[in-house]
Amino acid sequence: MIQRSLLKELQKRIVGHKALIVLGPRQVGKTTLLRELMSEKDVLFLNGDDPTVQSLLANVNTEALRQLIGKHAFVFIDEAQRIDNIGITLKLITDQIQTCQLIVSGSSAFELRNATNEPLTGRKWEYQLFPISWTEFEAYVGFLKAEQLLETRLIYGFYPEVITQFGEEREILIQLSESYLYKDLFAVGAKLKRPELLPKILQALAYQVGNEVSHNEIAQLIGADNQTVTNYIDLLIKSYVIFPLHSFSRNLRNEIKAKKKYYFYDNGIRNAVISNFSPVSMRNDIGALWENFLVSEKKKQKHYQMLHANTYFWRTTGQQEIDYLEEMDGHLKAYEFKWNPNAKWRIPKTFLNTYQAQVFKIDRSNFRSFLAPTDVNI
Repeated sequence: MIQRSLLKELQKRIVGHKALIVLGPRQVGKTTLLRELMSEKDVLFLNGDDPTVQSLLANVNTEALRQLIGKHAFVFIDEAQRIDNIGITLKLITDQIQTCQLIVSGSSAFELRNATNEPLTGRKWEYQLFPISWTEFEAYVGFLKAEQLLETRLIYGFYPEVITQFGEEREILIQLSESYLYKDLFAVGAKLKRPELLPKILQALAYQVGNEVSHNEIAQLIGADNQTVTNYIDLLIKSYVIFPLHSFSRNLRNEIKAKKKYYFYDNGIRNAVISNFSPVSMRNDIGALWENFLVSEKKKQKHYQMLHANTYFWRTTGQQEIDYLEEMDGHLKAYEFKWNPNAKWRIPKTFLNTYQAQVFKIDRSNFRSFLAPTDVNI
């Protein structure tokens, strides 16, 4: 079994009475992780995808919940966003049934957060689980094998089943991208006007990884209005398909302001969206793959270590740019990403003179230092 970094944090929180909520994409191992957390414990498991469970937990009262839960010490509700009025149900369990610990998972931040934010204010610990991190992968297969498989991971990504089912990566990713990926998106998208635009927008974003994205340009490309594209991108973010990186601007007149780049939580899903599983040696987008890998891995690391840092990219109207910035405790670090260790690089003098940041180049030879649990000299 692949050991997950989040397990230790959850083990610390399970001793209290606040609800534990774990969000994240489908098929990243939320259920497996939470079952491991509750192994050898008295658990009532309720699957939110089950119509019977949906019926039992929607519009339920306290007495009915007491009868359902009985003497179980733990209640685990999986895919809770599928249950109507789940926020009130979770509040009733947390407030009225003090003898049990509530554990909840969900694959849609859009639905589950909307349902639980107000009812569970002050009553929950909330975490996110992502596809397997590089640190988790290396601990699972060992340093040497991880080194040998780096290029494979850049192509196929880190979904647990993709890692463990060697030789079937392509088929698994196609299934993920064509079914599970859109399951919750279309459930919410049914309330929107044109859910058929989601795959088109996602493909447009996949081709623009590492570049600033114009919602207006995407709208023109797919024949939609700007607000529709903005709404659908927001939906993709809340469903854990992509995440944004904002532009950094403080002092310089020619800095690009209020722009965003978008990254995929997983390289494999990104490649499945554009139907390209060619090896690294045959790619003309290795820069985008490398950047997506590093930025998504850094996002995992920051969350699992509970590091509160602001992250950005930097660019000017004169096309000076820095791939990634991290600001924490008043200190600013700048990173340039290069796949080739011998690639030339430089940080613009304008940026250095203005912000006095530490600067680093992250390439194939030293990327582990960028992803290490604690900062080391690069």
